[in-house]
Amino acid sequence: MSERSSQRDLDIVVFGATGFVGRLVAQRLAALHLPDLRIGLAGRSAERLETVRRDLGVNWPVLVADSQDTVSLTALARSSGVVVSTVGPYARHGLPLVVACAGAGTHYADLTGEPGFVRASIDAAHEIAVGTGAKIVHACGFDSIPSDLGMQVLADRVAADSAGPLVRATLLVLSIKGGLSGGTIDSMRVGIDDVRADPTLARTLADPYLLTPDRTAEPDLGRQSSSFLAQRLDDGSWVGPFVMAPFNAQIVRRSNALQDHAYGRELRYREVVRTGTSPLAPVIAAGLALGTGALAAGMGNRLMRPVLDRILPDPGEGPSEKVRRNGHFRLEIRGMTSTGAGYVATVAAQGDPGYAATSVMLSQAAVCLAQDDLPGRAGVLTPATAMNGALTERLRRQGFTFDVRREEPV
Repeated sequence: MSERSSQRDLDIVVFGATGFVGRLVAQRLAALHLPDLRIGLAGRSAERLETVRRDLGVNWPVLVADSQDTVSLTALARSSGVVVSTVGPYARHGLPLVVACAGAGTHYADLTGEPGFVRASIDAAHEIAVGTGAKIVHACGFDSIPSDLGMQVLADRVAADSAGPLVRATLLVLSIKGGLSGGTIDSMRVGIDDVRADPTLARTLADPYLLTPDRTAEPDLGRQSSSFLAQRLDDGSWVGPFVMAPFNAQIVRRSNALQDHAYGRELRYREVVRTGTSPLAPVIAAGLALGTGALAAGMGNRLMRPVLDRILPDPGEGPSEKVRRNGHFRLEIRGMTSTGAGYVATVAAQGDPGYAATSVMLSQAAVCLAQDDLPGRAGVLTPATAMNGALTERLRRQGFTFDVRREEPV
């Protein structure tokens, strides 16, 4: 138990424990059987929290708090060493809790994939958290731990080999299987509605360096091929857009910047879905590009939106237990250094990426923040800069793959 937690009533509180993902995270924590950790469940309804506690078969304390009630959020933050939030969309419900945790010196973790919210969190809470020693860690789910920790293990290996700074890295989604949750869809709705209300916001959110501390210190990306189009790589394989790529890349770039550009000051990073080398590969890649654009356009269209709302899952809904159990993901990050050395990091796990695997990632992040000896860095951080190797090792023990190999020139 950390010194911080020993001064609080609880070590970890799951805020939003009655929601779909909140329940999954609470289940993961209960299954770990960690008697040294004092865990609590928090949300708006004491009755529903009692139901979750009963279903879990635990005697954890129940705390009532509302995402818009600063008094209850301050009390919640002061009660625990770590607060884990699954209450989204975070742009609507997240910032007051972040500010409360920063002010109370309480570590915080969530699974947001909303760049506007993270930017608002940096602006409102980073300096406060630096002063109190709080680690505010966003993106502790499939957004964006595989990208962020995968890039970190790749960079660590490059540094250990003294192979020079990385100049480019491409994450390839090789295989992925899972389902959609209403919470994820609702976050998309909120983001699209915000852009529709303020069209200038689209350019701001698309800035690849939106989350970095000093935009002027970052390289000019110049003219790069768009990651939203079907493309053919040098090895003959085809790739299409990855819907999570823009946000994941912003997180990776923040990690690089917060570590004084340890990966490489001129690093170009992107993420795509690999569709293969078969005659159908370019067709599939083009279909991904069209489908991604069509979904975004449909969600922003006043006529199509009601139709999609009837088809897509509602908030609080998620994939079945069978879908979660049978899901998986496998990614590769291919990097090249200034000396021409090539490296490949493999990141993989069993379980639906957005829910089964994400509940493991978020629960392990919470335990890591509560128990592990971590770097002294504080503020609004990323998984790599807050927990780095400690969280990576925890996930490896849960069956995740984080491997790196050097590729010799052909």
